[in-house]
Amino acid sequence: MSNWQLPEGIDELTGDQANAFESARRDLLDLYQSWGYDIVVPPMIEYADNLVLNSKSVDDKTFKFLDSVSARMLGVHSDITPQIARIDSKRSNSEEIKRYCYINAILQTKADDFYASRSPIQAGIELYGFKGVDADIEVIVLMLSSLRLLGVSTPTLSLGNTAIFNALCDSVHLNSNDKVALRDIFKRKSIPDLDNFLSQNQIKESNKFKSLISLDGDEKILDDALEVFNDMPSIIDAIDDLRKLNDFFKNYDTELMFDLGEVKAYEYHDGIVFAAYSEKYSKAIAQGGRYDGLSQSFGSPREATGFSFDLKFLIHQQAIGLNNKKVLNAPNIDNPDFIEFINQLRAKGFIIRTDLKASNEVDFVNENGKWKLKE
Repeated sequence: MSNWQLPEGIDELTGDQANAFESARRDLLDLYQSWGYDIVVPPMIEYADNLVLNSKSVDDKTFKFLDSVSARMLGVHSDITPQIARIDSKRSNSEEIKRYCYINAILQTKADDFYASRSPIQAGIELYGFKGVDADIEVIVLMLSSLRLLGVSTPTLSLGNTAIFNALCDSVHLNSNDKVALRDIFKRKSIPDLDNFLSQNQIKESNKFKSLISLDGDEKILDDALEVFNDMPSIIDAIDDLRKLNDFFKNYDTELMFDLGEVKAYEYHDGIVFAAYSEKYSKAIAQGGRYDGLSQSFGSPREATGFSFDLKFLIHQQAIGLNNKKVLNAPNIDNPDFIEFINQLRAKGFIIRTDLKASNEVDFVNENGKWKLKE
C-alpha cells in the first residue's frame, strides 16, 4: 500500500477544488451573516453523551474513545446540530431568538451511501426560539440561496412534516420498539414490509398508515391527506403548515413536491422537514427540518429549525466558478520601492509569487527607475 493512500471514505481537497471550497466558504458565511446569523465553530471532540443525545442514528455514526484525563467516553462530532443545541442552551434564554451558522469538517464511522464521504464538510444554519412557519421559511430560503450560490439554480424542493407520522403512531399507542421498526420501514418506503408489520401487530388505523407511506406528489396530495386524516386535528394542523409553505414557495424559482410519509434519517426531527434535489444528483444535496425537542437534553427546551449540506461533496461533484486570476511572477530582489509596489498590487487583489529560482521569467520591469507591470 502506498504511503499517500487515504482510508476508505476519507478524502481531501487540493488545487482548484481547494480554492473553490475556500471561495464558497467565504461567500456562504457572508450570506448567512447578512441575515444575522452568528458564526460558531464547535469543537471536534466532546463528551459522547452530548454528541449522541437521543439519536441512535447519530450514535451509530460517531467515533468514540476513552479520555485518559476525565475517564469519560469522548466522541468525534458526526453531526453539528446536537452541538448547536448545547451551545444555544449555554448562550441564550428561553425567550430570545438566536441564529447560528457554521462550516465544519465532521467525521463519521460510515457514509450515508455508497458514494458519500465519511469526512464531509458540513455547512448549515440553525434558528432557535421561534415555533412559527416563518422560521422554517427563512431557513428554506437560505438553503435555496446557498445552492444557487454554488451553481444549483433550480432545485426541486421536497416538503414533509414528521409530526404526521408521530401523531399517527401516538394515536395507536405504539411502544418505542415498534415505532423504531415502523420508522425504518417508512424511511425505506417499503410497502411489503409495512403490510407485514401491520398484519403481524394488528395495528389500529392500519389503512391510514398504508395511505401515509404513499402520500407523495404535488400540492394536490395535501387535499388527499385532509380526507384521510379528517378526524385527527393535530395532523390537520401539520398539513396546514405545509399549505403555508406551499403558498410561499409555489411562485419561487423551484419545483415543489410533497412527501407526507417522510421521517428523515435522524430521529430528532419532529415537525416540518425539507430537502433539495437536483437532476444532476441521485440523492438530496441539502436537507433539514424542525427539531423542537433536541435541546431538552440540556435542560432548556427550545424550538429550533435548520438545514445542512456537505459542501465538500458539491465541490467534488461540480465545477464551481473559480476566480481564475493570472499569477504574476516577481523578481527576488531586496528593493524597498519594488516591495512597496507589489504589496500595493496584492492589496488590490493581484496574485504575485516571488521567483525564488531567479528564472528571469518575470512580469515586472523597471523603466527609468520606476517599477511597472510588463505590457
